[in-house]
Amino acid sequence: MIQAIAKRVAGLDVHQVMVMATLLYEDNQGEIKKETREYKTFPNDLKRLAIWLKQAEVELIVMESTGIYWKTVYEAMEDEELKSYVVNARFIKNVPGRKTDIMDSEWLAELGRCGLLRPSFIPPRDIRELRLLTRYRMKLMSIYGCEKNRLTKVLEASGIKLGCIVSDIDGVSARRMVEAILEGKEPKDIAKLAIGKLKRKEQELIQALENYRLSGPSRFVLNEILSHIKWLEIRLDQIDEEVVSAMKPYEVEWQLLQTIPGINRISAAMLVSEIGVDMSCFKSKEHLSSWAGMCPGNNESAGKKKSGKTRKGNKYIGSLLCECANSTRNTTSQFKGMYQGLVIRRGHKRAIVALGHKLLEIIYVILKNKKPYKDPIVNYEEMAVKKNAPRWIQTLKKYGYISEAGIKQNVN
Repeated sequence: MIQAIAKRVAGLDVHQVMVMATLLYEDNQGEIKKETREYKTFPNDLKRLAIWLKQAEVELIVMESTGIYWKTVYEAMEDEELKSYVVNARFIKNVPGRKTDIMDSEWLAELGRCGLLRPSFIPPRDIRELRLLTRYRMKLMSIYGCEKNRLTKVLEASGIKLGCIVSDIDGVSARRMVEAILEGKEPKDIAKLAIGKLKRKEQELIQALENYRLSGPSRFVLNEILSHIKWLEIRLDQIDEEVVSAMKPYEVEWQLLQTIPGINRISAAMLVSEIGVDMSCFKSKEHLSSWAGMCPGNNESAGKKKSGKTRKGNKYIGSLLCECANSTRNTTSQFKGMYQGLVIRRGHKRAIVALGHKLLEIIYVILKNKKPYKDPIVNYEEMAVKKNAPRWIQTLKKYGYISEAGIKQNVN
């Protein structure tokens, strides 16, 4: 028989409109007693649930991570300073044919009483609130990308082959050209709007714009897409400002993450919002990688290793790490060589996931030790000298320590 590690445990079967709560406890004679109550999920009802459990002196509360419905219940328990576990549904499957709300709450309490459950990572409340900003930003970025793709499709369907010439259909030059198309200008005049390197392709641009067919509905849709893209850019800038201002309590960790190649200030803020800054919540960097779903899975039987595909994890941090990996593979760092070695054997997608896994392990070490990233193949002393040498030389000249003849000619 499994020995109980807690004498008073509550199991909460959480739904959208109600919570079924079962309290398991030992009486003075050592017998197991249970008490089951049903509460609505309105704020006052959840407060009454928390007060009841606190008065019952529960040692542990266990609930399943049911959609987003567990969040208000968890916060109600948090307000009363009650110890709560939010557990993954895959670890608490009950016996088939014995599933009711009451039985589910009893099963949760029984598992928690015997210490057979591991809590999911739940960041502090301020980090959870920061997630609202960063995840909303990711959703808007997804919509932003979809609108740019739709812009390309409408142009292509109208015989405007601008996407074949420009690298970014929503770049400065392309934006000016699309607006000129909506105004009905001639291809020669539109091609002259190109700036930078695109000026060299003026003849190609004229060919791409000749004899296009922009119907009334296409013109309307194109104008709506441009307006939506501009609106999204304004919203994203406002969200970025809010995210940056929210980083003040985590200034040190935020700046440390930005020392990693490929991670900018927004990416660093989004990483903080997903994994927090306290790495003691994770046993090791491998544990963090497993939680994020960024490491190979274990699937072995009879001494034979089978598919090692990554398991499902935090989709937000997985997507973010892959974006950072795509950026860092083009930097002069160890990640560039790692990517080049992997992409030949494993292909681009798997190489990016492996690079994201490596980034996450480095992030864990940085946040745990509170030390900036140091790339093993970068000579930081040489970089510092090249960056500061002109200023040093000017200062030495100013105070007469060296003359013009004493300055090395090869110093830039």
